[in-house]
Amino acid sequence: MGLFSSLLTFKGGIHPPTNKDRTNHGHIDVAPVPKRVIIPVAQHIGAPAKVLVKKKDEVKRGQVIAEAQGFVSVPIHASTSGKVADVGPEYSCNGQRVPCVTIDADGNDEWAEGVLKDRADYQDLAAEDLRKIILEAGIVGLGGASFPSHVKLSPPDTKPIHTVILNGVECEPYLTADHLLMLERGEEVIAGLKILMKVVKAQKGIIGIEANKPDAVRHLKKLTADEPNISVVTCAVKYPQGGEKQLIYAVTKKEVPSGGLPMDLGIVMNNVGTAAAIYRACRHGEPLTERVTTVTGAGVVSPRNFLARIGTSFGELIEACGGFQGEMGSVINGGPMMGIAVHGLDVPIIKGTSGILVLAKAEIPTGEFEPCIRCGMCVRGCPVQLVPSALSDYGETRMLGELESYNIFDCIECGSCSYVCPSKRPIVQFIRYGKKEILAEREKKKRKQAAKEEAAVAAA
Repeated sequence: MGLFSSLLTFKGGIHPPTNKDRTNHGHIDVAPVPKRVIIPVAQHIGAPAKVLVKKKDEVKRGQVIAEAQGFVSVPIHASTSGKVADVGPEYSCNGQRVPCVTIDADGNDEWAEGVLKDRADYQDLAAEDLRKIILEAGIVGLGGASFPSHVKLSPPDTKPIHTVILNGVECEPYLTADHLLMLERGEEVIAGLKILMKVVKAQKGIIGIEANKPDAVRHLKKLTADEPNISVVTCAVKYPQGGEKQLIYAVTKKEVPSGGLPMDLGIVMNNVGTAAAIYRACRHGEPLTERVTTVTGAGVVSPRNFLARIGTSFGELIEACGGFQGEMGSVINGGPMMGIAVHGLDVPIIKGTSGILVLAKAEIPTGEFEPCIRCGMCVRGCPVQLVPSALSDYGETRMLGELESYNIFDCIECGSCSYVCPSKRPIVQFIRYGKKEILAEREKKKRKQAAKEEAAVAAA
């Protein structure tokens, strides 16, 4: 049977232009070490790390500069050696102003003593030891969600894991970082998958890749030819094929329940980049101080994929591509569907920065949005079978009860609805607003109830 004899997919979805031809060839280039890095201590879902260094401190690459706070948190490491220039709030590429450690590089790029470890016997380590290494290396999901990996690899005993799925789909238009990573570091991806399987005691590993990456499919199939417990499957080219629930359904035909997690089905999913980072941490002791990032778009001279240090500014990577060309429209952290426009070029890349998209002005949609015409295109395209038109209306008018009854928190904010809407309604923005208002209302009720209980205790 051929590579594409049976393409796997999910319900719903859309087909935006992939626009990957600018960077889906060539090699991953090592970006120059920047003269200054700005490293946010909030680069992951969960509690921000606590800063350990102060201004004028000398630091080395791989040194912990901020320690994890609580279980759902990870440490942050210096991505080069140098002197701490500042500790304080700066804008991150996700649009938030967060505590950051700014380091002026000394040009030596020296690793901290004792960080790198040659663990030739890493495969013999116990699952708990491997999980600890993953935590200490500060590894989070590199597909964009940035969920701490050690947490995902700590399912309760009541939810045994039988399958680990690696996400090599990379369905977001323009981005090709994972594609080239699979081609150039495929062995590390496979080794990382084996570590993941050992940690969660899974018997089966699956790597899902979209059909528009036939070279990656062939390469990983070759690498796993003698691995009976690991399979490489080919998925149809459709957005958002790389969504967690969508890929799980595509490769297993099982649905993650509303409000549930993959572990409810005995499954853990990770990105291929995360797997490679886990291998490098367990085998060589490398903490997460760099990642592969695509810099692309019609607004940049020479699009490329870079292995870049965490904390490198967007502007430096764009300049390494030859700078801007034509009339620049917008610079986006991520891809066009789920990415966020940045306010300036001095913001740094973080662990979750899979791409920097530079759109030309002619590519930016213009015009006002119009009322919903009830065409149903958003409903047909929704990958989680919601009714985005209703969620949009209720979000716009702040009808919170109705939003919850329409399962608003099942929305993955993929942007499929906004993309197909003929009225150009900002459906995702209305949904995000609705979620924020519901959570704020819940918090308000919680505080009110706590105050009422305190008053009752005081009166007694």
